[in-house]
Amino acid sequence: MQSFWKSKGEKLQARNIKVTTYEYDGQRIIVEGFLKDDRFHEARVITGETFSRGVIHHMAVRLLINCSNLVIEDIECELLSVPRGFCRETKDCLTPVKGLAISRGFTAKVKELVGGNKGCAHVVELLLAMAPAAVQGYAAYQSKRQASYDPEHSKMILHFLIDTCHAWRKDGRWWIF
Repeated sequence: MQSFWKSKGEKLQARNIKVTTYEYDGQRIIVEGFLKDDRFHEARVITGETFSRGVIHHMAVRLLINCSNLVIEDIECELLSVPRGFCRETKDCLTPVKGLAISRGFTAKVKELVGGNKGCAHVVELLLAMAPAAVQGYAAYQSKRQASYDPEHSKMILHFLIDTCHAWRKDGRWWIF
């Protein structure tokens, strides 16, 4: 059977999500994420409106995360480009997430607090993509700071990793690494 991928046609739309972690003050890190949707041709949407080609959505979310417990101490959202003016009404929709720890159940809690008509689906999607990247950024930050193996630190990280994927399943072979 021939791969469907080799028969792809004209590019229609692209979504890019980029997440970067930065050092902040020795106790906290900043995690910054961007979501950008580009449309490659003029499009008529279900409302009958026509959108020209170009950037449809471009958003930024920044988190200030405490490294001792992965709690979001502060959060900001920037709506750089949105398809409609009233979309800007959701700029502060992530405020209820402030104080939440990035841990098991994070996705469900975020959806409960700011999902659906309480906020912007694109901003929520970006935040949910940022959570695992924040844990990775935290691990990179800690490994840079620690000169030797710390079993307590490893136990904390392991708490976040267990059952997040096949490699880190509870009954898996992660212990041989």
